[in-house]
Amino acid sequence: MNPLSTRSHVEPFRVMQMLDIIHQRKHRGLDTLMLCVGQPSTGGPRPALEATAKVLYSDPLGYTEIIGDLELRETVAAWHREKYGVDTRQDNVVITTGSSAAFVAAFLVYLEHGDNVALACPGYPAYRAILQSLGANIVDLRCTAETRFQPTAAMLKALPAEQRPKLLIVTSPGNPTGTIIDPGELEKIARWCEANGCVLLSDEDYHGISFGRPTATARAFSDKAVVAGTLSKYFSMTGWRVGWLILPEEHVQRFSDLQGSLSLCPPAISQKAAVGAFTPEAIAELDGHVARYAQSREILLEEFPAMGLDTFADPDGGLYLWTNIAHLTDDSEAFCRQLIDEIGVAFAPGVDFDPEQGKHWMRVSLCASVEDTREACRRLGEYLR
Repeated sequence: MNPLSTRSHVEPFRVMQMLDIIHQRKHRGLDTLMLCVGQPSTGGPRPALEATAKVLYSDPLGYTEIIGDLELRETVAAWHREKYGVDTRQDNVVITTGSSAAFVAAFLVYLEHGDNVALACPGYPAYRAILQSLGANIVDLRCTAETRFQPTAAMLKALPAEQRPKLLIVTSPGNPTGTIIDPGELEKIARWCEANGCVLLSDEDYHGISFGRPTATARAFSDKAVVAGTLSKYFSMTGWRVGWLILPEEHVQRFSDLQGSLSLCPPAISQKAAVGAFTPEAIAELDGHVARYAQSREILLEEFPAMGLDTFADPDGGLYLWTNIAHLTDDSEAFCRQLIDEIGVAFAPGVDFDPEQGKHWMRVSLCASVEDTREACRRLGEYLR
């Protein structure tokens, strides 16, 4: 008898496999320019580090409240309320161990086995893997350059009755595309979800990183929407593993009951640091990082088309550029591994984000330094020539 469950048989997260290859190269003394992962090369902002130092030896750092320390929940609520002009209170906030844990908890709270979940394709691969392991039925919303790789209310309305979703995930700015849903379209989507009994889960992990296009929270259009956020992207604190959900107050107890068994509570030290990450001093530092991402974006938008790599939709925000490589390969994973071996530059294979057409695409991160981004373009240009 095979002891392994069928639910554990999911596609690997290839971006994380690329990171393993990079670590192995480092052990061998080989350098790699890392443009494959959405991990800021900067650390947490100084006020967050100072907050950590302040409590490290003075606080036992035991278990916090199951749904997160009250001070942090108040801080997240105030930030969300002031940033978007919505009525967000600490009783709407659940702190989680990164937004990854937020998604797992949300799927468990809102879905039964076999429920339909609509996803943009291309999209973040972990949604698909987690949902498959939980027995959800995935409904792909095929997104192209015509809709700037974002889903629309018209796509939802066109679904046959048997594919109507119980839950819809939208990601804006997008991963892997970096495109932002227009606020008017997000409002239409929110209204459709309310009218059709569909939970709208808005992944707003990349909010704060925008290059001129406005970002709107789904909760501006529906107080039934569920919003996910994280310290990992704009706040530049990936390894601290703090995320959050903002949701209807009447749903919070279900999350508390689950989280109490799944993780007991989020990391105490990280929650203390997180409060410092929302201070004006920290925000000023983090906005400086966004200015650097914008520089990397401009370099890529100039250099890639010159190499014959079309982006199809300029990234409005977030940390990525999505480029078509169909004229170079029909196996993006093999192509990206080849680039690591031959020129020491790591990109993310598109097959991670689109099981059908991703073999012709590649995701490029804006997180590397401006110098590394220029050097990566130089190496890739020489390789392609």
